[in-house]
Amino acid sequence: MTTSELAAGPSASTLIDRRIAELGDWRGATLSRVRTLIREAAPDCVEEWKWMGTPVWSCGGILCTGETYKSVVKLTFAKGAALEDPSGLFNSSLDGKVRRAIDIREGEDIDAAALKALIRAAVAANARGKQAIR
Repeated sequence: MTTSELAAGPSASTLIDRRIAELGDWRGATLSRVRTLIREAAPDCVEEWKWMGTPVWSCGGILCTGETYKSVVKLTFAKGAALEDPSGLFNSSLDGKVRRAIDIREGEDIDAAALKALIRAAVAANARGKQAIR
């Protein structure tokens, strides 16, 4: 650990790295792949660690969280109900008024182009929300 990590604790990125390594199975590989796609789609996004251990990606507000469960890696989009999803990636939390989620199961492929488009749409939705507040 670096001196700054000892003083402030590890960075969110370090904690996400650790989570991926701790999982050590398909869930870690999936979370790592999703993280890469998020970074490619929104290079200015910030990685956060919230709610006692949940990876979060933000850009002008929360874009999505990356939760890991026994049978799924769940990407929950904070404003998912307001996003266009022409590829039909959202397959969970479909009844919610605000959030939508993507459950990724072992062996499922991730449509990289569609996920990147969804991430960019979430960034744009957050930017529109910030403009409305001004």
